[in-house]
Amino acid sequence: MKKGQNKPWEQKSLKEKAWDIIFESDTFYGRLFDEILLALIILSILMVMLESIESFRLQWGGLLGRAEWFFTLVFLVEYIVRIIVSPKPKKYIFSFLGVVDFLAIIPSFIALGIPEAQTFIIIRSIRLLRIYRILKLYRFVRAGNLLILALVNSLRKISIFMLFILVLVILLGTIMYVVEGGKNGFFSIPLSIYWAVITLTTVGYGDIVPVTSLGKFIATFIMLLGYSIIAIPTGIVSIEMSRSIVRKDDKSKYCKYCNEPSHAIDAHYCRICGSRLD
Repeated sequence: MKKGQNKPWEQKSLKEKAWDIIFESDTFYGRLFDEILLALIILSILMVMLESIESFRLQWGGLLGRAEWFFTLVFLVEYIVRIIVSPKPKKYIFSFLGVVDFLAIIPSFIALGIPEAQTFIIIRSIRLLRIYRILKLYRFVRAGNLLILALVNSLRKISIFMLFILVLVILLGTIMYVVEGGKNGFFSIPLSIYWAVITLTTVGYGDIVPVTSLGKFIATFIMLLGYSIIAIPTGIVSIEMSRSIVRKDDKSKYCKYCNEPSHAIDAHYCRICGSRLD
């Protein structure tokens, strides 16, 4: 815990107040800062998307350019202030979120150094790196830890399920190779397995289609089977999420910030996000 974090707000130094606002989210000003930053991140991503539309770029290119530099400067100031108020600046700079913050601002400055003789595609490729800003949204999805825990707990069951699907598509693809053959587009077993995968997942590109009556019957069976199979992983994850929520009702402590339920009775801090347990 940062020294002085438990001081009353009036007794804190300017640096300590800035720390609370920028790095903490359990205070009024901290939540307000996060909400404003979240809005700016979403708006900046929207500007990148709109700029990729040629007609919109030709009509509003100047406004988009000015908006881009506004967001870049805001994120630059945020990045510098985070370094200043951080008790261990190097740790923040080389952390995952520190690198993401750096990637959110540097492409715009790199684009300034590209000579005008360079092709437009190269400039666009560099400027498209600004999409890394979406990773900054990571700070605002602590509650998504419940879903992550459910996925981790479901990994073994889903892996077994995927192994079953792999065996199934190999068998179905082989059957369709025998039934249809090369004359109907099923030139090899791997190609037939590819058809079985896109049919089972109900994607259906239509580049390969069965012609024989038996082949159409098998294809119909696979399509219907696909609808039932899609629901299985969803059910597995849903059950694990329900179990994680139920665990909150037992005597063990859980974190209200990231919803991690597995803490000992005498635990004071979350083992996932480090927040204090009430």
